[in-house]
Amino acid sequence: MFSNRRLGATGPMVTSPALGGMSLSGAYGAVDDADGVAVIHAYLDAGGTLIDTGDFYGAGHNEMLIGQALRDRNRDDVVLSVKFGALLDPVGGMPVGFDGRPEAAKSFVAYSLQRLGTDHIDIYRPARVDPQVPIEETVGAVQEMVDAGYVRHIGLSEVSAETIRRAAAVAQIADLQIEYSLLSRGIETNGILDTCRELGIGITAYSVLGRGLIGGSGRIGGAQAIMPRFQGDNLDHNRALVTALEQIAEDKGVTLAQLAIAWVAAQGEHIVPVIGSRRVSQVESMAGANAVELDEADLARIDAAVPVGAARGDRYPTQFMDQLDSERSAG
Repeated sequence: MFSNRRLGATGPMVTSPALGGMSLSGAYGAVDDADGVAVIHAYLDAGGTLIDTGDFYGAGHNEMLIGQALRDRNRDDVVLSVKFGALLDPVGGMPVGFDGRPEAAKSFVAYSLQRLGTDHIDIYRPARVDPQVPIEETVGAVQEMVDAGYVRHIGLSEVSAETIRRAAAVAQIADLQIEYSLLSRGIETNGILDTCRELGIGITAYSVLGRGLIGGSGRIGGAQAIMPRFQGDNLDHNRALVTALEQIAEDKGVTLAQLAIAWVAAQGEHIVPVIGSRRVSQVESMAGANAVELDEADLARIDAAVPVGAARGDRYPTQFMDQLDSERSAG
């Protein structure tokens, strides 16, 4: 049901799609812990291996949930990808900054290892660039964790092409995690996609379903409520774009979600979609996306329906867009 891909020239073999953990810790509405464990088990039982999380998802809840789900599993069968560095406001738990200092990174990993119940993390990455700390220092600290055996591979998240090059100059980078979907195609035009291809760096693409705009229930809840793409005329415009994809999906005999996942995977063998399933049925659907074959005619139809830059509204509210090093490269 899942395909195998290597994350970059030096990274681990993983399955595609990957399972994103954030939605299991309240980002898009409450999920019972038992149901969350069931989702993780369903993904692993179907042959999936790559689970992505962040130490700040649910203020540590997500790591503990994953740790609980993995207690009776073979750790060597799972690839854990963890983001670190977000500083949370105790009221609402929203990120208010990022700490990329080497000493902080080493402290963050200690907590993650404890919550996950493991002795190593397969891919460890700063969630965002700390503007007060050179990326070389942050990545250098993670390299020290690799040397010590606590981390296996180094990743990046939401960084510009320039920052990718700076980081890759001091350590081997397995993959870049960044938003990439039919509604968010900025990496195709700002040099990020080309730089990753040139340097042999994989991409784990998140929000492949546009945070629920593609193939979702239509209800707006959780984090969606503050996203510009779900506001007013933006929402109407973006829903119309998605509607244009429905005939293509129908002609292929697949769901909209499966079409969107397959499109991202078709953009390169080094790209792995990350899907935030909240129900076991969604795990089954995401795995089924691997059976979708898109030929040149299909890709041309999809591109005509949703060309680069077609979506309206920033992908995050202004205060969070300002935190994205990846957006600075776009001018």
